[in-house]
Amino acid sequence: MKTPAPNNRTLTLLPEEREALRADLLQSGEAGTSDWLDKTFLGDMKSIIGRLPEGFANLIFLDPPYNLSKQFGETSFRAVSAEQYAEYLASWLPEVVRLLAPDGSLYLCGDWQSAAVLQGELSKHLTVINRITWQREKGRGSARNWKNCQEDIWFAVRNPKRYTFNAEAVKLRRRVRAPYRQGGAPKDWIEKEDGRRVRHTYASNFWDDLTVPFWSMPENTEHPTQKPEKLLARIILASSREGDVVFDPFLGSGTTSVVAKKLGRHYVGIEQDETFALLAAKRLRAAGVGGRIQGYEDGVFLERNA
Repeated sequence: MKTPAPNNRTLTLLPEEREALRADLLQSGEAGTSDWLDKTFLGDMKSIIGRLPEGFANLIFLDPPYNLSKQFGETSFRAVSAEQYAEYLASWLPEVVRLLAPDGSLYLCGDWQSAAVLQGELSKHLTVINRITWQREKGRGSARNWKNCQEDIWFAVRNPKRYTFNAEAVKLRRRVRAPYRQGGAPKDWIEKEDGRRVRHTYASNFWDDLTVPFWSMPENTEHPTQKPEKLLARIILASSREGDVVFDPFLGSGTTSVVAKKLGRHYVGIEQDETFALLAAKRLRAAGVGGRIQGYEDGVFLERNA
């Protein structure tokens, strides 16, 4: 076995931890019970969502397999035609939408190649409000094409006249390049104790301040498509309130539930791969309300690597 680098903080599972962590997971058959809030289901998503109560989730985050050939632990997803991918989404999306509260919001992740399919299927059930594009600083270069380093997140709501959106909770701290003063006082910016001049701005639908988890970050796991905690924090703060329920039926290694817990929300997750579900359980045991989220402090989001 390869010895990890001294600063490698990737979260792993010790053999002796697995049995203890299994006690934190619910099985598919337990979806009909009342004790499933703040829990992770281990099992097939389609067999579980039909047993959950209608409208229980204030916020749903969906990060399904993209239409790419990819290995996810013990399972794999193979790229198919656009028509077949649309059929795949249609096989479970209506049942997931059934679980969304009347004033709830749903976010659906995808890549540019499936943009038309994702918007088309989502628009059959909800009102699409916006498309967020976030910059992945990782990605392979190409001598014959532009480097692919962005992904999309579709933002949709059940009722376009009544949904939660907390713009003040997701402001970004930006450095001021040309500080303007009015009457000798800073105009629309502040000066920090260390002399930095910053401005707190409203978030746009282009997010360029995120860092994909890597080996020296304590939130990193072996999941191949793990989303940053900072990304989920922005969505959860904007589209839910404390005490709301956040649902992720493609939980992976647990980022959505972990961030929901840190931000004082309830959570429910589903994951079919046992190793990833156990990693989620381990992360949830370590997470506490008010726990640190890298890149977010004092109620604002920081620039990348700030």
